[in-house]
Amino acid sequence: MLSFVVKSKMRPMNLQYISDSEGQTTGVFIPIDEWNYLKSKYKEIEKEEISIPDWHKNLVRERLDEYNKKPGSALDFDASMDEIKKSL
Repeated sequence: MLSFVVKSKMRPMNLQYISDSEGQTTGVFIPIDEWNYLKSKYKEIEKEEISIPDWHKNLVRERLDEYNKKPGSALDFDASMDEIKKSL
């Protein structure tokens, strides 16, 4: 995990970048004090609402039903990703 101090007009932030085993950045950790500061400055930051369309919920339910009927038919994610990378 890498740590950086990001300087902006508001105040420095001690961000930590999270990386996977291949060095790709997969996330950012914001210390709680800085998160609370952002929430106080931008009141709408936690009000974001995520709406999942019904067609998407139905599709996921169908796929879960299929998996539950034949769990052995599922592909291993890592093996599938390896195969994709080989073909690139």
